[in-house]
Amino acid sequence: MAPINLRPPDDYTLVSSYNHLLTHSKFSLTLRSQEGRYHSLILFRLSASHETPSDGASQQSQQYSDPSLLSPHQLYAMESACPHLGADMSHAEIEECDTTVVAVCPWHRYDFDLRTGESETGLRACTYAVRVSTDDADGVKKVWVEPPSDGTKWRLVELRPVSEEFADPPPITATPAPTKTALPVSVEEGLVPSEGAPPSTLMEWAVVILNTANPMLKVERTKHAVHLFRTGQLTSIGHKSRNVPKPPVVPPRDDSYTRNTVDPRKLGKRKNAAVMLHALANIEQWAWDIMESKHFSLLVSRLAATSPSTPYGSLPVHAGLWDSATVTSHSLRARLAIIHLVHEARGLDVNPGTIERFRRAGDTESVKALEIIHADEVTHVTSGHRWFMWMCDRQGADPVSTFREEVRRGWRGDIKGPFNVEARETAGMTRDFYEDLRGEMDHISNDDAKIKDVPNGPSEAPLRVGYE
Repeated sequence: MAPINLRPPDDYTLVSSYNHLLTHSKFSLTLRSQEGRYHSLILFRLSASHETPSDGASQQSQQYSDPSLLSPHQLYAMESACPHLGADMSHAEIEECDTTVVAVCPWHRYDFDLRTGESETGLRACTYAVRVSTDDADGVKKVWVEPPSDGTKWRLVELRPVSEEFADPPPITATPAPTKTALPVSVEEGLVPSEGAPPSTLMEWAVVILNTANPMLKVERTKHAVHLFRTGQLTSIGHKSRNVPKPPVVPPRDDSYTRNTVDPRKLGKRKNAAVMLHALANIEQWAWDIMESKHFSLLVSRLAATSPSTPYGSLPVHAGLWDSATVTSHSLRARLAIIHLVHEARGLDVNPGTIERFRRAGDTESVKALEIIHADEVTHVTSGHRWFMWMCDRQGADPVSTFREEVRRGWRGDIKGPFNVEARETAGMTRDFYEDLRGEMDHISNDDAKIKDVPNGPSEAPLRVGYE
């Protein structure tokens, strides 16, 4: 519930301005305590007839027939995991009952009162009070949330609208110069592979996407798989299957792409906007084969708009990020350390300077895209830090010394500054993680480099997913 103009207790956590929450009906919140604990919440916003969302607002906001069922500002917070089997509640449906409003788990239809968390099944979800109050310092109406009880000094490290969509690939309106080699945007192959049975699990779709050589088709297949998962058409992760598909050692690339692959040390400095956007898109394509695709689409869109004669694939590229993925393939902990907390953390350092270059050039649309990417990267590093801390906690390992050892064995050369200390700290990385740190992989044998996650134990922490 969200009482009006009731000053929040001192320990409540600031979420955002109230107006910032008028664009969507659900938001994913990640909170981190002073002790390094994390909690994921879902903030539900139920719109009423007197509210007018800002420009670009989501059409998902719903009108409710009985305003008496709603708190004054229609804001409710609940743990993001269903207490039944831990399923994600971010796409829960909101339904009116006789005396209240409930969130219905999309997986097994368990319903939970948004006010109390109670369910007719006897289960109970953790709910958190929400306060809306005008900040005396600036006169802005802001939203605070009650903190979890298992920590102190909680702070918001991620606020993400649940309905966020993938950026679509750009329409190519100009014919590339004949001297350039561009990747084809359209292909004859459909979203669902024509050979064999269609993918029926998340893991099968993941391997199909990894094996898709054309970047634009890869985007569309990613979006399609996400849609199937979010709408309940994919009900199995697939990790318990007897015939789990194996991913490729190296994701394939279109021939026109591989012809331009070079040693990353030979790329030189980025001198113009097209080269910079192309280089960033290349990094995101490899990052996407590891984790996501949205940034690649954003960058390719800006590349097409600013320099249609140099479409993606026409300039030199490299596979440095995938090299690190290969080096860390033996260990989830090493993967989190090197990919998320070295590669992605480095992005936090260089992004502000890149954004400023485009700002000085007057390219406001590219600035907007890069600012979205930078904000996302902070949350990506936060996620990497969260799960790295989780693994260290389960294994009784000190996070800082363990991270530094992973970098020593899985990285070449210095972890270079200057560092974006503020963004890194927001993501959980204090200076003792990365200052005065150097990788020594060239001086360590391959066998020695593959340190175990647990002494004399398995290389990965056991994971359990409750909803197969």
